[in-house]
Amino acid sequence: MPVRQLRVLILSASIGEGHDLPARVLAEGIAAEVPSARIEIVDTIALFGSLLRRIIMDSSRFHSELGSRLFDLIHRLISDIGPTRWLAGKGLELLGRRPIRRIVANAAPDLVISTYPGATEVLGRLRMRGELHAPVISAITDLAALRYWAHPGVDLHLITHPESAEEVAAIAPASQVSCVRGLTDARFYEPRDQAEARRDLGLPAHGPIVLVSGGGWAVGDLAGAAQDALELPESTVVCLCGRNSRLKAELAECFWSEPRVVVKGFTDRMPDWFAAADLLVHSTAGLTVLEAIMRGCGVVSYGWGLGHVRVNNEAFARFGLAEVARTRQELPTALARALASKPSPDGSFARLPLASSAILALTDGEPGDGGRARQEAGAGGNRG
Repeated sequence: MPVRQLRVLILSASIGEGHDLPARVLAEGIAAEVPSARIEIVDTIALFGSLLRRIIMDSSRFHSELGSRLFDLIHRLISDIGPTRWLAGKGLELLGRRPIRRIVANAAPDLVISTYPGATEVLGRLRMRGELHAPVISAITDLAALRYWAHPGVDLHLITHPESAEEVAAIAPASQVSCVRGLTDARFYEPRDQAEARRDLGLPAHGPIVLVSGGGWAVGDLAGAAQDALELPESTVVCLCGRNSRLKAELAECFWSEPRVVVKGFTDRMPDWFAAADLLVHSTAGLTVLEAIMRGCGVVSYGWGLGHVRVNNEAFARFGLAEVARTRQELPTALARALASKPSPDGSFARLPLASSAILALTDGEPGDGGRARQEAGAGGNRG
């Protein structure tokens, strides 16, 4: 009897690179271990419908002060207050249950992976009620604010920061939790000489290099961060504008006469930029901070401390992973402290188990047979 091809469904979200990058890297990792696997990546936001897509995409761009404050209020309501949190989860289920069940039925997956909290919430609910038979994996790339990243119905939670384990366990005490590598560019796990990286990128050999980033959409006060970073002696400042072409043009015009400022759009050379740099100023938490830590950059979280970033900032300070500047006035001191105490490159992350291996360990025997039998046998324990 022929062995059926392993089928993997990954639910991501096209909001910057924070969800799509882990989805692509996971797909590559699984394909490297099981070349015959059939892997499908689906954009959850498109799956949920055009109206929700417009709402999420518009609110996620944070165009205005009012919009940002509204986002922060909504985050407090759906994360911190029990009744509104319940309503939010139920609302996600009502919106996503039918399209997710449909895509699962079409894909007939042996494993379902989510890199987006909105999808994780729905998958966890379906799994708890027995409406989803394939094991569910949540790939978590934030440090904190994990209420929707984690769910009691999820079989395996993959975390990138070991410090996240306690929060995940509080939300889903019976679920498996594994701290892994393999949710970001594999080049970050390889040593890179700073002088060589600077030379390859055309950066000065001497003086601190400061990266100023606002994620894929360049959210936050990049101009203010760049101006203050220029006050560091002999510094060169690189503004990473992601896919925000409007901001890239504005910053290029603002700093056209300053030779110590480099303005870049979207780049696939982030491992090189972090190898070359001494300091990162970043506004949206997530994988970018982890990548800086791996490369030995000091980190300052500044520029947009609302919603989930506000909660992550509290965790950065609690665990000593980054300096936090809540206002522009606090930024110069935070920059100086982070530069003075910048860590050495952290090679421990390269020794963590691979995310793809942890996922594939959920399948025993033939696809569609042993793995499914295993998860059925363990379903009771996972659901308390």
